[in-house]
Amino acid sequence: MYLAAILVLMAALPLGSVAVEWAVHGGGLVPLALKWFVFWAAGVRLLTAGLRQITKPLFTSRDILGVADPKAAVLVRELGFANTSMGALGMLSLPFPSFLVPAAVTTALFLALAGVQHAMRGGGNAKERIAMVSDLAMAAVLGALVLAAVP
Repeated sequence: MYLAAILVLMAALPLGSVAVEWAVHGGGLVPLALKWFVFWAAGVRLLTAGLRQITKPLFTSRDILGVADPKAAVLVRELGFANTSMGALGMLSLPFPSFLVPAAVTTALFLALAGVQHAMRGGGNAKERIAMVSDLAMAAVLGALVLAAVP
C-alpha cells in the first residue's frame, strides 16, 4: 500500500494531469509538469504524509525508520507539522501560481536532504528504501523542472 501510494501521488497523477491539461489546453510541457508535480508530489503527497505523521506517528518511526521507542512520536509529529505546511504550500500553488517556485524549491531541498539522510543510514528496511529512492528522485525532478522553467 505504501509503495502504491507513492507511485500514484508522485508519478501517475502528476503525469496524468500533465497529459490531460496538455491535450485539452496545450501549452508548454515544462510549466505544466512543474505545476502538476508540485501539486501532487509536493502538495498532496506531503500533506497526506504530514497528516499521517501527526495522527499515527509510530508508522513513520517504527515501520519506516525502525525506531521502536514510543518517545519518538513527538519528533515525528513535529515532522508531520513541517510536511503538512509544505504540502499546503504545494496545494495552494494551483490557486496562487506565485507559490509554485517557492513550493518546488522548498520541497526539492527537503526531499534531497531527507533522501541523503536515509542513504547515510544505509537504506534501512524496504519502506525506508522506498522513501529514500522516492525522495531523491522527486528532488531531482522538481529541481530539474525549476531550472528548466525559470529564465
